[in-house]
Amino acid sequence: MPPTAPHSGDFEAVAEAAERRWAIIVAVIIAVLVAIMIFVGLHWASMPPSRVETVDAKTLHIKGEFVESNLGTAMGADGKVTVRVVAQQYSFVPQCIVVPAGMPVTFRGTSSDVIHGFIVGTTNANTMLIPGFVSTFTTTFPHAGEQLMPCHEYCGTGHEAMWAHVQVLPADEFIARARAEERLSCVPR
Repeated sequence: MPPTAPHSGDFEAVAEAAERRWAIIVAVIIAVLVAIMIFVGLHWASMPPSRVETVDAKTLHIKGEFVESNLGTAMGADGKVTVRVVAQQYSFVPQCIVVPAGMPVTFRGTSSDVIHGFIVGTTNANTMLIPGFVSTFTTTFPHAGEQLMPCHEYCGTGHEAMWAHVQVLPADEFIARARAEERLSCVPR
């Protein structure tokens, strides 16, 4: 006697159980992801990561690291090159930055009003400048020449005119100028 085929009701019950099982698994995964997003969002909103440096955006130009006389490029006694820049609607201070080719350059920047950002020409120098926080990164410029540095975060009606220039000098020329000047600018003194 040939085996009898199971009733179609059995197939429907098996399919329904499998669909229910997968629906529960997907719902649990979505719930876990939403819970993680909520936890991280609330946790970081109340406690920013410890690696974030803060600064008072209201007193930037009056005291501290970002006073106007301290902006621009400087070479420390240890030979490290640091660029300090402040973004404000609708300009960068300083408007022109001098850096060496082939040497590591540390950028430290912030904003005095709204979120700004910049990217330097065809390099990997790219950051956001947020009021109240200090953005820091280190990069190396491989070749001497002139690079443009536009603001890449929309900051208002004058955003399209917010540009600065980066003048990349050969390392020996940069070092000679850095020994003669405390802060370098695009126009030699």
